[in-house]
Amino acid sequence: MGAAGLAGRLAQARAGALVGREPERAVLDRMLSGAADAPLVAYVHGPGGIGKSSLVRYAARQAELTGRRVVHVDGRFLDADPRRLEELAAPACAEPGAVLLIDTFEQCQPLEAWLRETYLLRLADHAIVVLASRVAPDAEWSLDPGWAQLFTALAVRPLDAAQSHALLAARGVPAEQRGAFVAFAGGSPLALSLAASVPPAAPGAPWEPTGDVLTTLVERLVGDLPSAVHRRALEVVAQAYVTREPLLRTVLGDEDTDTVFSWLRQLPYIEATPEGLHPHDAVRATLEADLRWRDPERYDDVRARISLAGLQAVRGAVEEDALLRVAEWMFLFRNQGGPDDLYNYRTHPHIEDTPLRPEDVPGVLRMAEEAEGPASAAAVAHWVRRQPEAFRVHRYAGSSAPASFMAILRLDAPLPEDRAEDPVIAAVWDLVESAAPLGPGEHLGIRRFAVQPGGHQRPSPLMELTSRRTIGEEMRTHGRAVTFTVFEDAERWGRYLAEAGMPEVAAVDVGGRQQHVFGRDWRRQPVEQWVQHRARAAVTPVAIWPATASASGPGDQLPRAAFEEGVLEALRTWHTPREFATSVLLHSHLVPPSSPDPVADLRGAIITALDALQIDPAGVKAHEALTATYIAASRTHKAAARRLGVPYGTYRRHLALAKERLIEQLLRRQPRHPHRPHRTLCRRSEVSAEPLGKTVSAVTSTPPRPPSASPNYR
Repeated sequence: MGAAGLAGRLAQARAGALVGREPERAVLDRMLSGAADAPLVAYVHGPGGIGKSSLVRYAARQAELTGRRVVHVDGRFLDADPRRLEELAAPACAEPGAVLLIDTFEQCQPLEAWLRETYLLRLADHAIVVLASRVAPDAEWSLDPGWAQLFTALAVRPLDAAQSHALLAARGVPAEQRGAFVAFAGGSPLALSLAASVPPAAPGAPWEPTGDVLTTLVERLVGDLPSAVHRRALEVVAQAYVTREPLLRTVLGDEDTDTVFSWLRQLPYIEATPEGLHPHDAVRATLEADLRWRDPERYDDVRARISLAGLQAVRGAVEEDALLRVAEWMFLFRNQGGPDDLYNYRTHPHIEDTPLRPEDVPGVLRMAEEAEGPASAAAVAHWVRRQPEAFRVHRYAGSSAPASFMAILRLDAPLPEDRAEDPVIAAVWDLVESAAPLGPGEHLGIRRFAVQPGGHQRPSPLMELTSRRTIGEEMRTHGRAVTFTVFEDAERWGRYLAEAGMPEVAAVDVGGRQQHVFGRDWRRQPVEQWVQHRARAAVTPVAIWPATASASGPGDQLPRAAFEEGVLEALRTWHTPREFATSVLLHSHLVPPSSPDPVADLRGAIITALDALQIDPAGVKAHEALTATYIAASRTHKAAARRLGVPYGTYRRHLALAKERLIEQLLRRQPRHPHRPHRTLCRRSEVSAEPLGKTVSAVTSTPPRPPSASPNYR
């Protein structure tokens, strides 16, 4: 085959692989046709891998088909030297109708003003120009009244789902495999093409990007970075729904945050919006997957820090912004599933979340009776009289009629009429009084009702807003000791609530219908710890309920899973002692009950256990691995491996075994004090599983569901 034949077939194959881009191609076709109203300069811009070069090649092929002379210049070889550009582009100044194509123009972006004001004026008659750059064009093109008529900017956007499937079909990817590729690639043709080049390891196995694919994508999409701080900033941007400067400062500390934020705003794959900074979907997915593959513990740490910053944002928000801040926090869990993917970060501008109005009451009672029966409607009527401020009503924009409603009750003492009118509240009060009486200044919260017409508690935007309001209430309320939530549809919701540490604790008969109660004790794991725990990708959910007490360690106060997670959290936050103030380990056998400085005692217990590991050669290795990683605070795990002088894989094995040894050492540590009386729903010495089944005759006790190993927040 001759060179011409190869070139022709190559061009034909590339043309066949170009999918979508109809608006951009239409503009280029008009320019090549010489239409009187067509622009003479097209500036194609977008992030790396989005398909700019494919459009440049399309313009070249169409120009050749019409007999025009094509002058193709690669910006990588210009070095921002105008003389070099003049030399390479000279034919476009001599031959009428020539097509000047300058690809990777971002490499010589300093030439933009000279090109606009000087060089392009020398081109031959009827010549046209196509520039392709990662950087958006200078505003002067549009501000100049002359160029405004001759210039057009073509922003290349990600492919939509249909176009992505079409590209994969052109690459020969079977239909059943395309969904995972499309979800990962975020509409990036480069990411789609690379994903298609690495099929699943085995037929039917889920596809995941390999390390080679991720390395190539990071190099092509992101490129070289100025410093480690800039890389850490991108790791934050990749996880957070939207990045503002305060979030960056909270996660990174005071590492020139303002300078780094300004740098982020200029990146071609970062979009600056009124909300803050959003990365291109392909860049987000690539950076996230790369960090998870490269350094799983740092991946978890970044997520935990962002989650905690999200909690702070929710707490600091004014009332009208609180639900939006909750939605942004939910974004961390967008890929972790849910009942029909209910939980998400999307806004619902067509639905309003409002307080209960007097005129809403008939509609609310009617909805309750239709969805849950007369007995439930009677309970709603009682709480409307007793706590009308606890109700939220959802309405569609432009309508005053209630579309759904919810109620989050706040209770600090049982009243006889509450027990009489609502069997669920009677059961809950008996449960709390039996297992964990409220202390001074404490109260319980219960999301008692979540009612929408039709499918009742099926996933929908209305139910999503109910969940958002419930989470926001937990994050913003002070003094809440215990939380409960009630669902009729336990089959749908039980697993997801268990994964959030809320197992089912009772099923109550209300007018012949079972209403299922799920609960947790915030005294056992404060909200600050919970939001960090939920964000970590590889932790075992902590079910805060008496049935887990049998797995507890010394002191019989903490479930073993909670104790283990507390130790790992203490190591991760060793150099931020203020985090220890909310450590679950403060309620363990490691801290004396009357300690004047419980944080110091806890840290001392960990150091003592760490030193005690050095009783054999393997223990010495464990001590060295933990000390180098957490106590000496190496910047990365790879740096810790270099510090220890061992291969990275060996280091990771040593570190995993070291954590296990330390946890066992701490569990064996003998308590120096009698058991501290700590009121918590997890304390077996105060209540066993048996009394829970005899709480009240209206309650049919349901065994708590075992928590799933999945890390989903739901």
